[in-house]
Amino acid sequence: MYRPIELGDTARVAEPSDAIEYRLGTVTDVDFATPHTTYVRGYTLRFPNGTTRTYPAEQVARCTRADDRAALEAAFTTAFVALRGACRIAHDFDADLSSGTASLLVRLVDLAALRLGVTLAPASPARPDGESTAGGGQ
Repeated sequence: MYRPIELGDTARVAEPSDAIEYRLGTVTDVDFATPHTTYVRGYTLRFPNGTTRTYPAEQVARCTRADDRAALEAAFTTAFVALRGACRIAHDFDADLSSGTASLLVRLVDLAALRLGVTLAPASPARPDGESTAGGGQ
């Protein structure tokens, strides 16, 4: 069900142009096209650092902390898969690169578990050749 963005809602700039705009902002003003209409021309957002900016309505999207959490989980999962693949490649490429990549992977897994309560280790990760690592031994 669609609910219009209202005062006090949290929102994001659809296409951020700087570090401030990546932050979740609070709607502090709604600019209607005319006093007796529901058509919104723009929104004013206040960001956590105190900066206030006004944007056209089409550049603002409602976003909650739950949306942020989902986005973080997706980004960390994507990073985990990429680092896991890089770790496997680095193993045969260079010992120092391999240990550094493995360290990044462990730190990412620990961070996701500690701060988000997310487990980034799939039960049966696929090997680069497409074979499953689950089951049978070699």
